[in-house]
Amino acid sequence: MNNNLKKFSLLIGDVAMLYLALYFTLLIRYSAQINQELWQGHFAPFSLVFVVWILIFYISDLYNLSLAVSNSRFFQLTGRSLAIAALLSIAFFYLNPNINIAPKTNMLIFVVVFAVLFFLWRQFFNWSLKSYLPKNNIAIIGFNNQAMELISELKQKPHLGYRVSFVISRDFDQNNIDHIPVFSKISDLKNLIKAKAINTVIIASDPHKSDELRNILFGCLELKVNYINLPNFYEDITGKIPIEVINQMWFLENLSRGSRSGFDFIKRIYDIVLALAVFIITLPFWPIIALIIKMESSGPAFFISRRAGKNYKNFKLIKFRTMREEGNDRSLTKVDDNRVTKFGKLMRTTRIDEVPQMINVIKGEMSFVGPRPERPELIEELQKQIPFYNERTLVKPGVTGWDQISGEYHSPTREDTLKKLQYDLFYIKNRSIYLDLSIILKTIATILSQGGR
Repeated sequence: MNNNLKKFSLLIGDVAMLYLALYFTLLIRYSAQINQELWQGHFAPFSLVFVVWILIFYISDLYNLSLAVSNSRFFQLTGRSLAIAALLSIAFFYLNPNINIAPKTNMLIFVVVFAVLFFLWRQFFNWSLKSYLPKNNIAIIGFNNQAMELISELKQKPHLGYRVSFVISRDFDQNNIDHIPVFSKISDLKNLIKAKAINTVIIASDPHKSDELRNILFGCLELKVNYINLPNFYEDITGKIPIEVINQMWFLENLSRGSRSGFDFIKRIYDIVLALAVFIITLPFWPIIALIIKMESSGPAFFISRRAGKNYKNFKLIKFRTMREEGNDRSLTKVDDNRVTKFGKLMRTTRIDEVPQMINVIKGEMSFVGPRPERPELIEELQKQIPFYNERTLVKPGVTGWDQISGEYHSPTREDTLKKLQYDLFYIKNRSIYLDLSIILKTIATILSQGGR
């Protein structure tokens, strides 16, 4: 069962629990008086409410397979999600008096019943992942840093259903990698596939450079195993692109798929609609925010900085100022940076400081979703240190992005900058309306949880 199917199973199960909880609520509330008319009277309005509940669950990351098996974090977010969903549901019924439903009593019973059913269902799902669903046994041919990272990821995420059975590498002397056997002879591959019941072979070595490897892989076709190259499998598991094992051909094969004018047109439409909506709703508060900024520290209310846009075209990014002007050398922000004001810290946590970027979005200089905009001089420097760094400017920079909702904090170090680029290239390759919507919703979840930067 692949990850998308697992997530879909979670969704279907949650929807089933919602309607089952509604049935039990009516049974408890009205006992023997429950009938078809009563059920139909509750079905339509509660179905509208359930759409909001599922959306809240998604925003709260309750369809994250990693989170689904982490009890402490799962219980915390579930409790908060249920509280928010219940309050919104009660408000919905009070604002619609034509719906003849007593919201307080019914919703209280419903929340309790659903919470019990939901936890039982999710525990059953977790148990089935660990105990019932078969593991996909994989072998890795060749070894490098990305293969090592991949092994670590799979060990930390057993719910994905993969088990690394062995590695074949001539350049690795250790007898095992985290208790995974390492063999040196590629000629043993066929026998090992049979002995270990291998379903998938991950190829970290380049078959184009080895006649022996190509012949042996070809000889294993009769075993009906799946061959996947490391970059593709690594991307599926981590949501990142392995920079160290890609080359110019990767860009030609993956980023030159003809015009995406249809997607770009639709993206521009919802960029303008969303940006105008946020701009109009928040504009009355701008003078108040500006006044607080200027009262706390001297200097302008807005921070304007030159950034590199699409195809390296520079523009002036607009934000609310969050740092003191006195003694500010304009160096990169650090953790617990003492230049950040108290109100500035609040704005950064809630992302209020980024609201003026709606002007950049409306002007077409930025998008709602895309790689984070960087200073041109920083890009020039990083391009010398990190391969393909300039390629992140192939699309418009975004107010939020795939990297920002990754759950990782990335410092300005070379190592973390490389990770950011991996996420950025993943977005550039896989960008779509669905991915944009997913990133926007998860950004809302990050803000509500006061996570992110």
